[in-house]
Amino acid sequence: MSRVQLALNVDDLETAVAFYSKLLGAEPAKRKPGYANFAITEPPLKLVLLENPGKGGTLNHLGVEVDTTDKVHSEIARLSGAGLFTDEEMGTTCCFATQDKVWVTGPGGERWEVYTVLADSDTFGVSPKTLVDAGQAPAGEVCCGTASNDTAASESTESGQPATTAACC
Repeated sequence: MSRVQLALNVDDLETAVAFYSKLLGAEPAKRKPGYANFAITEPPLKLVLLENPGKGGTLNHLGVEVDTTDKVHSEIARLSGAGLFTDEEMGTTCCFATQDKVWVTGPGGERWEVYTVLADSDTFGVSPKTLVDAGQAPAGEVCCGTASNDTAASESTESGQPATTAACC
């Protein structure tokens, strides 16, 4: 089964969860600090809520969740063959899950990911600051490959979690 993913920035996670629970008639499939996702069967939708005060109501990123890594690789081949630049992340931990994924950027700068979840994780992902310090990502980049101009996105808390989930799935 494939389903579209819509990741939204929200000012207050509790308020957003209450609203979307009523709207969708379902409770979140996963809840973590600053993060919630709904896995809706009909219509097939993965709604991800990312607490990002001051940016509520804005699009974080879009995606298509697929069943297998083979499907991710098929999409890499298809997208590359169509002349789109792809950014591949295999075995990455992001948004409390280990995933294989590929990113493409739309004409308006919107980020799309095609991904599969390999396993749940107790951690949000690699701290963006860790990646920057290691020279593996420019300042402002975060685990899901979307850029953020928010300086808090490049900092982490004592627990190793990002200070904000501003730009991650």
